[in-house]
Amino acid sequence: MEVFFNLALNGLATGMLIFLLAAGLTLIFGLMDVLNFAHGGLFAWGAYSGTWIYATTGSFFIGIIGAIITGLILGMITERFIIKPVYGNHVQQILITLGLMLVLSELLKVVWGPNQLSAVAPSFLQGSWEVGNIIIIKYRVFIILVGLLVFLAVQYVLKNTKIGLVVRAGVMNKEMVQALGINIKKVFMLVFMIGAAMAALGGVLLGPYSGVIHAEMGMEFAILAFIVVVIGGMGSFPGSILAAILVGLSGSFMAYYVPDLALAANMLLMVVVLIFRPQGLFGMKG
Repeated sequence: MEVFFNLALNGLATGMLIFLLAAGLTLIFGLMDVLNFAHGGLFAWGAYSGTWIYATTGSFFIGIIGAIITGLILGMITERFIIKPVYGNHVQQILITLGLMLVLSELLKVVWGPNQLSAVAPSFLQGSWEVGNIIIIKYRVFIILVGLLVFLAVQYVLKNTKIGLVVRAGVMNKEMVQALGINIKKVFMLVFMIGAAMAALGGVLLGPYSGVIHAEMGMEFAILAFIVVVIGGMGSFPGSILAAILVGLSGSFMAYYVPDLALAANMLLMVVVLIFRPQGLFGMKG
């Protein structure tokens, strides 16, 4: 029972980290029709910048804010100068964003060096609670709560605000939104920046969770994020969190019982979903 609970808690925490990376990606896919393989690089830059700011200032929350700002800035630059010229061309999008992913990873090594960096949780999030024989690690609970709060906040914006209405309408029909006189280009940039900020937030939260960060971490988590996007359905925000939790739990249990098949299990889950629901769990047909 103790092992099951700990694996489930670990899977939920991992799922929330993947969700923060995949949620912005699924909106970018759904609204902008952009295959952004550099999204993992923004995740890694959030991890490095936030960890460095935390180590410099001694404040974990300033580190989180710094990572989010880094994501917003990199998101704006990426959309304006990298993505904008290749709208509508998936082949060029794949090539240019893969190139950007490599550039972002190498720049991390230039700025912070090629070695791994250590990341520790703040003192108030270290340690654990004991409930009977079950050990609940504080930092994992913190990640789950942050993920849920981000989901609820973004979901509220999407459902109850004008900009949310525009984004949801844009996911369904970009041409209709443009015809109504709304500057869809500004909406594109806003969505891209928010998606990049969420990825950076996930990156900085991953540091204390794993204990170390490295330049290649973006590509590793980007693979899981794309699996989540496919399973949840393009443009579906609720689908992204459900799929991320499924991927997180699957990875956690498989890594414990059959470590060599951890990634393969998530791939198999994606294949099964594609067979029975090609549009994803919450995606729309057509």
